[in-house]
Amino acid sequence: MSHWPYTPEEDEEYSKPKKKKIIKIRYYQSVSSIRWLGFVLAMLGVYILSGADTEIQWIGWIITSGSCLIWCCIGIKDKDTPRALMEFAYLILAVRGVLNWLN
Repeated sequence: MSHWPYTPEEDEEYSKPKKKKIIKIRYYQSVSSIRWLGFVLAMLGVYILSGADTEIQWIGWIITSGSCLIWCCIGIKDKDTPRALMEFAYLILAVRGVLNWLN
C-alpha cells in the first residue's frame, strides 16, 4: 500500500481467505441451577405481568423481584457490574410495582 488512492486488492489481509468463526456459548456445561431458577422465575413473572388479569399482577411483580434479586447476586458473583446494576435498577422498579398494586 504505497500510493493513494487505496485499493483493497493491495492489502495482504484483505486478500487472505477468511476463516469461518464458530460461535460457542461459554460455560454452558457449568450453568448452575440457580441461574435456571432465575430464568424460570423471570419467564413466569413476565407471563403473569403480560396477562389481562389485573388482580394477580402484583404476584407477577413479586416473582420478577425475586428473579431480579437472583440475577443481581449472580452479576455480583461474576463480577459483571453493568449487569448487576441493571438488575438492581429493575429490582427497585419491581418493588415499586408491588407497592403500587398493594396500595
